[in-house]
Amino acid sequence: MKVTISDVAKLAGVSTATVSHTINSTRYVSAETKERVFNAVAQLGYTPDASARSFRTGKKKTIGFIVPDICNRFFATMIEAVERQLSVAGYHLIIANTQEDVEREERNIRLLTAGLVDGLLIATTIDDFTRFDALIPAGFPTVLVDRTFEEKKYSSLCVSNFQPIYRSVCRLAGKGDQRIGIIGGLPRLSTTRERITAYQQAVMDCGLPQDDGLICYGDSMENSACGCLDQLLERGCDAVIVTNGLMASDTMMYLQKKGIRLMENIDLVSFIDYDSRFYQLYANQMDCIIQPVEELGTAAGEQILMRVENPDAPIFEKVLTSAYQPYNRAEAWGAGKRD
Repeated sequence: MKVTISDVAKLAGVSTATVSHTINSTRYVSAETKERVFNAVAQLGYTPDASARSFRTGKKKTIGFIVPDICNRFFATMIEAVERQLSVAGYHLIIANTQEDVEREERNIRLLTAGLVDGLLIATTIDDFTRFDALIPAGFPTVLVDRTFEEKKYSSLCVSNFQPIYRSVCRLAGKGDQRIGIIGGLPRLSTTRERITAYQQAVMDCGLPQDDGLICYGDSMENSACGCLDQLLERGCDAVIVTNGLMASDTMMYLQKKGIRLMENIDLVSFIDYDSRFYQLYANQMDCIIQPVEELGTAAGEQILMRVENPDAPIFEKVLTSAYQPYNRAEAWGAGKRD
């Protein structure tokens, strides 16, 4: 039979209200009374009813995080950082995985905002702000992570990669590479648009051939880069920039399988968006653009908690910067990934 708060009150010789105030620290209770209550709690093995507490306070102490791919270690690493931040405040995290599917994201937003969570973090795969905005209940604490909209209605945290990509193209051109290709993620994503724009600007400024055939798009998921790489190799690329860590690791393995050697047969610029020994094996053979993923996750956790506590706070925007690391500075990789 389940132990109730009344059982604890009876054993401790106090009212149920006193037990509640003791457990939830909502009113002053003397040290002697606290000791009796906690002794009774321990003796009976009483567990407070979280649903009842949620009903009284209006808080579920739970945050939702909608991500496009939990198999991508960029998002897995970010989730860990968010969860660490939330746990300090006594909050739990619910993860929803969209697999870059707009309809799945819509269903998850409706489900989580229907009373399951206090706030929502979203790395959205939706490119239409009007469509996205219509899904979020008015005033619901929401923070956009990694992917944003031009409209500034919601707080957001993202990473700018414009300068690192621009610099990487210029460096490759300075080495003599003439046909520099790029593999982007889904064209509809804000992150992809920024990275492709930086590439195009650098190609133009460096006087390189402006060939749209050197721009290929994967889907930011596993195994989507190999077909793109084949196309770029057929078009005579002597360098490739891969704008997603998961696609970059696939690219490295695929090049090795085809017997194409980095630095000798082709130059590579890889995004590094999680800590991995695999990347370190190749760090002295390619340029790296290192993402501050843990910092992004920590900031996301801090921001959603702030918005839950103060939903009317001004809109907050934070843009982190990635670190560009040429291959001849591989020894600094461990420090650079925290920039």
